[in-house]
Amino acid sequence: MARVIVAMSGGVDSAVAALLLQEAGHEVQGLFMANWEDEDGYCTTATDFQDARRVCLELAVPLHRVSFAREYRERVFAHFLAELEAGRTPNPDILCNREVKFGLCLDYARRLGAQRFATGHYARVGDRGRLLRGLDASKDQSYFLHALSATELAACEFPIGTLQKAAVRSIARQRGLPVFDKRDSTGICFIGERPFGRFLDSWLPPHPGAIETPDGAVIGEHRGLARYTLGQRSGLRIGGMRGHHGAPWFVATKDLARNALIVVQGHDHPALYCGALRARELSWISGRSPAPAFACIAKVRYRQPDARCVVRLDETGAEVRFVEPLKGAAPGQYVVFYRGEECLGGGMIDTLQRVQERVAA
Repeated sequence: MARVIVAMSGGVDSAVAALLLQEAGHEVQGLFMANWEDEDGYCTTATDFQDARRVCLELAVPLHRVSFAREYRERVFAHFLAELEAGRTPNPDILCNREVKFGLCLDYARRLGAQRFATGHYARVGDRGRLLRGLDASKDQSYFLHALSATELAACEFPIGTLQKAAVRSIARQRGLPVFDKRDSTGICFIGERPFGRFLDSWLPPHPGAIETPDGAVIGEHRGLARYTLGQRSGLRIGGMRGHHGAPWFVATKDLARNALIVVQGHDHPALYCGALRARELSWISGRSPAPAFACIAKVRYRQPDARCVVRLDETGAEVRFVEPLKGAAPGQYVVFYRGEECLGGGMIDTLQRVQERVAA
């Protein structure tokens, strides 16, 4: 059997991944990455390492520890800040997977003698390194892995990709793994869960400006465009405005030149929908696109419902035109393409084409 290095996060998913590989007869070793180590009360690296250590002790497997903190800040976090300053909505988890987890960490695992590399992602690897959705549709993480190559994926194992989350926790409980009831992390990759605005204040000084309606009426003040994303409802502090009906307000766009945040009322306002978008920095898991133009389904955010679309490639990227207008797309996020259960690849959203007529939610 193969020597498999498992990226241990200290959570239940990677713990069960290691357990299943061990029960399948593989020589399993753990590898913990400590890539953000601020002692500010929010970073959970120390706790997560101890949880990973307890799991490896229970399984009687060695645990290695490595830090790519400098590389993470240079390759992932610096890009994250630059995109926020540019008024975009970055997704550091996707870049972290490509640059750190399945880049630096995979290379490090090979130096440790790994023949295979495993993680606790809810995804599957098919023949020839194809990326397939995890069978638990509510936890499928193929969206975050779309920027990997078939070569990288062919070296990987996703042992829990065929399981439901409830089954993963049940296995952990039955086998006595100490993290069986540990809460899932939902924070930024490696940085953890923390008050986002306060965290940004340490890196990007607040730059207040006007909150405006599309016709230019000033109805509030924002703390800096980097702290908002398109479609955002909470945190605007503009409810109950005189002369406006009681429907909630949503961020429609950002005017960087004037440092203005443009908001609209109502969840079905046409300014919140796009009918098409431009994508750049395309990556294809197989190494090439399916065709110069093709129909498929796409996601513009994790957990976003599938959307039918037509993709047309050109020298600068791709135009993605949706069969039905959709909400949730934002420049800086990623559009990811699928055919059935297979993830084909994706690209960074550059610009949006808004719908011109009012549509139903």
